Amino acid sequence: MWRLNKVRHKAGRQGDSLDEFRLKRREQEKALRQARRQRQLVSKRLLLNEDEEQPDVTMDTTPGEQDVVSLFHKLQHSGPEKQVQLKALSKALRDPSAQLTFIKQENSLHLLVGLLTGSNAQYRLQAVRCLHELSHSPHSNVTAACLPATPYLLTYLSGPSSKFTELCLYTLGNICPDSEVVTEKLLAQGIIPALASCMESQRYNLAVMEAAGFTVSQLLQTKGAAQKIVPMVLASSLPTHLLSVLTPDPQFGLAPAIECAWCLHYLTCSTEGNRGLLSQGTLLQCSSLLVSLGGAVAEGNRDEGLELLVCPLLRCVGNLLSSCPVEDLSSRVGDIHLMASLCALLQAYLHSRPALARETAWVINNLTAHSIEFCSALLTLNLVPGLIQLLHFSQGINTMILRILANVAHKKKEFCVQLVELGLLPALCATLKMADQEMVTLSLEVLYMFVVSSPQVAEAFVREGGLPLLEAIQYHGDGGMRRRATYLLEQHLPSNYT
Repeated sequence: MWRLNKVRHKAGRQGDSLDEFRLKRREQEKALRQARRQRQLVSKRLLLNEDEEQPDVTMDTTPGEQDVVSLFHKLQHSGPEKQVQLKALSKALRDPSAQLTFIKQENSLHLLVGLLTGSNAQYRLQAVRCLHELSHSPHSNVTAACLPATPYLLTYLSGPSSKFTELCLYTLGNICPDSEVVTEKLLAQGIIPALASCMESQRYNLAVMEAAGFTVSQLLQTKGAAQKIVPMVLASSLPTHLLSVLTPDPQFGLAPAIECAWCLHYLTCSTEGNRGLLSQGTLLQCSSLLVSLGGAVAEGNRDEGLELLVCPLLRCVGNLLSSCPVEDLSSRVGDIHLMASLCALLQAYLHSRPALARETAWVINNLTAHSIEFCSALLTLNLVPGLIQLLHFSQGINTMILRILANVAHKKKEFCVQLVELGLLPALCATLKMADQEMVTLSLEVLYMFVVSSPQVAEAFVREGGLPLLEAIQYHGDGGMRRRATYLLEQHLPSNYT
């Protein structure tokens, strides 16, 4: 399938150092994936420096605050050791206390900006590495101190070096959500057109596209983004570029598609722009990718991190369905086999990621609520038996499954008969005994659709021992449940069925 973990650039040496670098990268991505799953919040990113493992940069002790002061004074004077000193400084700036010490030095940022804008390419690269380390700081005043460098970072997004561009992008992405003041300045400096231009010129470089996607996602999660930033992004060419990356690369991995899918999710949360996204084919593209991923999961693929792509895709589809005209639904969504893929994803994540399984069921519910074609697909693709088995599953999944089956029953009387033939009546008898009042209420509503669809269905329910269940609800349920049970018993399940 697709690999998520990767080394961004060729490492400077092979062997143990390369293995250690890869291990660090995997650990970092694992932490990031966990943060995204649990919170879906802004998260700073540190692009590891593979050159660190080379002997000429390795230091015997961990650099500290005194090292930062010493290195800063040395860098104020030109000399042949400047590049080594810059590398050492970037490593020292990983320590939060050293970061605070550095920005307190007079003209410290002026020094870095001077090196960043100078003629020496190696100095520029090391200067942006230092800024990148500062941008990763947990202290907002450290990242705010980087603001004098941001106009140059934006200018360099159109530069020829992909490694340099990546560093600029991740640095900007780390800086932008720290405060409204920082965000406003970046917007005034033209970060959105700069990102669009970067994605246009670097569209074949997936490492850069991933970094750009990260920066866009950070912007879209800033405070007040829905009112100001989302409309600006939607008015730019960024959505088109984000969609172009929405296909995982067999060699590079999932990461670029993951970043861009989350961006699209944040955009679809704003319903005002959804018609524009629909016209660009966003719903069709997200649905098609879910078909592909669901097929891979059904064949046994469990690639680590796959759920980080599935989650935003589900949310995009679910959000866009609410803005899609019913008459255009089939053409916008495309393949009805999306239902089979969604059911495969639902089963795959049922135990390991129940929240993701619930979101999958939510999308199926949205599809069946609006489309008789997708309701029919559940039956023709023989997906209903698998759904019925989930009615005993808790964590909100069973209620969503019952809503889906209610959608199917509501569309056609013939569908009710087919659902009965597939064994839904015994399952309803089980759900009517549950302590969950929502499940019992939903079960009564589905049962009503069943018994009015056909006298034979009503008779079948009685044969299943359903009458005592309704009588128990009639006497012991709450007000709404009692009224529903009484109505069914008096109007649709008369005594001649007993």
